[in-house]
Amino acid sequence: MKVSVIIDGQMVQIEQGAPIIDAAKKAGIFIPTLCYHEALKPYGSCCLCIVEVIQDGQRRLVTSCNFPAAVGMEIFTNTARVRQSRRMIVELLLVRCPDVPLLQTMAKQMGTGLSRFKTREANECILCGLCVRFCEEVVGVGAIGLANRGVDREVATPFKMASDVCIGCGSCTYICPTGCIKMVSDRKTPNLRSLKMGNCSLVPCPNSYQCETCQIEQEFFKDIKRVIAEFRSKGQ
Repeated sequence: MKVSVIIDGQMVQIEQGAPIIDAAKKAGIFIPTLCYHEALKPYGSCCLCIVEVIQDGQRRLVTSCNFPAAVGMEIFTNTARVRQSRRMIVELLLVRCPDVPLLQTMAKQMGTGLSRFKTREANECILCGLCVRFCEEVVGVGAIGLANRGVDREVATPFKMASDVCIGCGSCTYICPTGCIKMVSDRKTPNLRSLKMGNCSLVPCPNSYQCETCQIEQEFFKDIKRVIAEFRSKGQ
């Protein structure tokens, strides 16, 4: 069932329960995001997609990527309160990652320069979680995850050891907005590449990521087909 919402003065119809960001897209309104991706479940960790809504007579800030639209809702994406909140979020991210070009560009676009807060040791990872979620939800491997809490939060493999489940697809390098996960030449075998994430290197691909001719890849697909066949036979 479709519902009507008003976003920045425009009447838009979207599916009931769809996130507010879908209404913004339909209305041609840009909302900045860092942790959002259409291929993944809404996460709402960066809070950069924050908007202001009026619902049932109450006015509040919500994250547009995972807050469902409802009948009669009025949405504002560019109020003074929204702009101030987004600037604060970018400034806080710059404390952790002062040298990340993406954040520097966002800061300029939002009318703020250097962060007013004391900068910590430079880091490239903004903890958006895209690489972790893509590895788990799309690739289905879960080779990396978010570890620790607070200022020590980081993306890492279990126990920071080389991963024996990483299939070397390179999805994490593709989806990372800051480029902090990279494919590099393997030190021991220069003709192979491995994934490098900070100080933790993952096991290199034995076929230099040529998946079409990879025996391991073919065995993987055979195993997947076998598991599916077994599952279907049990269901019948």
